[in-house]
Amino acid sequence: MTALTQYQRLESSGLWREAPDAQRREVIVTFGDASIIITDKNERPLTHWSLAALIRQNPGEVPALFRPGPDAGEDLEIDDNTMVEAIETVMSAIDRRRPRRGRLRLATTAVLLGGVVALALFWLPGALRRHTTQVVPPSVRQDIGQSLMSQITRVSGQTCAVGGGQRALARMGRALLPANAPAPRVIPGGIRDTLHVPGGLILLNRSVVEDHEDPIVAAGFILAEQARLAEQDPLDRMLRYVGPIATFRLLTTGALPDAKITEYAEHLVAADHPEVPAENMLAVFEQAGVPSSPYAYALDITGESVLPLIEGDPVRTPRSAPILSDADWVRLQGICGA
Repeated sequence: MTALTQYQRLESSGLWREAPDAQRREVIVTFGDASIIITDKNERPLTHWSLAALIRQNPGEVPALFRPGPDAGEDLEIDDNTMVEAIETVMSAIDRRRPRRGRLRLATTAVLLGGVVALALFWLPGALRRHTTQVVPPSVRQDIGQSLMSQITRVSGQTCAVGGGQRALARMGRALLPANAPAPRVIPGGIRDTLHVPGGLILLNRSVVEDHEDPIVAAGFILAEQARLAEQDPLDRMLRYVGPIATFRLLTTGALPDAKITEYAEHLVAADHPEVPAENMLAVFEQAGVPSSPYAYALDITGESVLPLIEGDPVRTPRSAPILSDADWVRLQGICGA
């Protein structure tokens, strides 16, 4: 119901003109359900006007002049204050319910702006990171890896290369890792056991080669780190940490800010190993032909926390050829000297 309840039985007299050149005639004006009804003195209906379309031509003047629409030729003069007030009240009520074009535009703009902000916050950083990861050439990855290694070794000490230890480690790397992978390196400390950097370089703590009697254990540490490397692109992992601004700088200039490299190196040394599903870890061991149990027991002598690597060991029989000769293993164990 459009008309307000208190005005539904209201009537008054008025002067109605059917067309601009017609004579005005006295009429009776009555509130209807959603319109005002105009009748002659004999109560014969002449016309009715929609309250929603009603327009006042002379706001604030008396008598009030109304039209049924902006292009209508009819008009109606009313000098009854109660009727004028009633019509104005209903017109105001209807007007408040109409959708505001400005408000709609504002709401639409706010929604669009919110979408743009959400896009910038949630989609663009990921898209930028993925694109950068795809287009950065191997040489830049290696440069970033070398920069990270420099920051790590600044604290841990320089990579070990005593005697023929590095040549022995390179032989082990060729036996275990993809053909294009760089040879692993051993550092005196600073890391728990192993980590990797962009470019595919794997770093080993000296304890990995010094604290175990069998080279199969050291091979297991290298393969476990290779499984982590294969699970997530190390450059993607780094860019997630350094953020979109540094990522954009890498994309546009081919280099990361030194401060970000230093910050990430500190994070990398302190961070836990990324999780790798046991089946993925075992697949790497199987491909290399290396049993996973010796590595698992080196992590946990009870075997409780590494049970999937023990029970799922893909290589139950010994290798036909050792990972390293006894001489090379001795050289590797002495890679960092006394």
